[in-house]
Amino acid sequence: MSTAAPGLALPEPLPADRIEESTEQFDVVVVGFGIAGGCAALEAARSGARVLLLEKAAVHGGTSSMSGGHFYLGGGTAVQTATGHTDSVEAMYDYLMASTKDPDAEKIRAYCEDSVAHFEWLESLGFEFERSYFPGKAVIQPGTEGLMFTGNEKVWPYRDEVPPAPRGHKVPVPGDTEGTRIVMDLLRTEVEKAGVEVRFETGATNLVVDGDGADQRVVGLAWRSFDATGIVAADAVIIAAGGFVMNPDMVARYTPALGSKLFTLGSTYDDGLGIRLGESVGAALENMEEPFITAPFYPPSSRVKGIIVNKLGQRFVAEDSYHARTSYHVLAQPDSVAYLIVDSEHLGEDHMPLVPLKDGFETLEEMEAGLGMPEGALVATVNRYNEHAAAGEDPDFHKHPDWLTPQTAGPWAVLDLSLGVALYAGFTIGGMATTLDGEVRRTDGSVVPGLYAAGACAANIAQDGNGYCSGTQLGEGSYFGRRAGVAAAVRAGATAG
Repeated sequence: MSTAAPGLALPEPLPADRIEESTEQFDVVVVGFGIAGGCAALEAARSGARVLLLEKAAVHGGTSSMSGGHFYLGGGTAVQTATGHTDSVEAMYDYLMASTKDPDAEKIRAYCEDSVAHFEWLESLGFEFERSYFPGKAVIQPGTEGLMFTGNEKVWPYRDEVPPAPRGHKVPVPGDTEGTRIVMDLLRTEVEKAGVEVRFETGATNLVVDGDGADQRVVGLAWRSFDATGIVAADAVIIAAGGFVMNPDMVARYTPALGSKLFTLGSTYDDGLGIRLGESVGAALENMEEPFITAPFYPPSSRVKGIIVNKLGQRFVAEDSYHARTSYHVLAQPDSVAYLIVDSEHLGEDHMPLVPLKDGFETLEEMEAGLGMPEGALVATVNRYNEHAAAGEDPDFHKHPDWLTPQTAGPWAVLDLSLGVALYAGFTIGGMATTLDGEVRRTDGSVVPGLYAAGACAANIAQDGNGYCSGTQLGEGSYFGRRAGVAAAVRAGATAG
């Protein structure tokens, strides 16, 4: 790689002859103690493997602990049943297949079929999702409600194709952030009970390999802790070291939109090293150009009844879309400029300052002129919307009837959704290509023996911002982390045998 972009440099793999008779030996080594790495280490240990878990930070949790605590789960969980919401494996599968760009049918099928069991496994760590439902439109439940819609299940065309069901299961912690911390604390306790050796302030620096080309396999890794360095031999290495949103060189190469006018969602260690470690031994990458970017304009829910237009005064997305889907379409508009127009009856209190109030206007004509739109365009758009909304219809974008209300009570407010004005935040979605059980794939489809990946450095079922659902990263990170842990332990057993 070019020296001009150090963040793209690949750590050189070390030869197997660096492993000596005195070198530490583990069955499985896991890199990263976020939700994916913690679940991988726990399941590997419970499967009988001797496990070492390395975490570069001084504490467990990673970026996972920063999140609000949404797990995307369905198929008939105890919370869905208790709150009167019918769901099935097939409905969950059909929705994810329909809403996901280039869906991996095998992974989505397994995730849906095992969703109820995974829900139960998560609760077995020592907490319960509250058996309650939040009916409003929000980024995350404001209180401890256990369930809400966190995707586009009720948005057209998905609601006509698949019976909608809420699948956003939130841990019982109020607020928007750090809810996952209780899960990570419980996970740490279980990891310690299972006999996993955890080393903090210790990061992987290089993979150790044996053989060349198609015969190359991963047999260990090199580590660093402050000034100390060393080698660990292992039958299997699981990389769960996060995404690359904090690596400006990788962002510039793959997701330049995240490097401009955005607030990045991640921890210091989302530096892409895990992905580059995989690349160093031939790992294929998937969905690297797909970021998650969003600037929610709700709550309050009443604002969803407003109208979103671009700089030409034209609607371009159903306003009841999941906030990331709306943002995805905003960024595709001319100059990434968009406005939410809402009348005085539906503006509500400003609970979401990410999207600022631009101005207020007594008439639509004044608004149109004030925003520099083509004469008559905005007036025609709003009048058409209001006419059909009064009849409970939206022939243009099929907004759900629950959110259709004429915007006629002046004065009107304009909230600015434009990139560079609204506070857009984002993270990366792409990573190493993996099999169902987390084995890292090469570009030719073969696997790199001994190497596994899970979490934000692996490409699984969340593939773009348009179809993303809150809770997907925690849901799939924990689920596929578990699968990788079991598979790595089986490999270690087979190797040892």
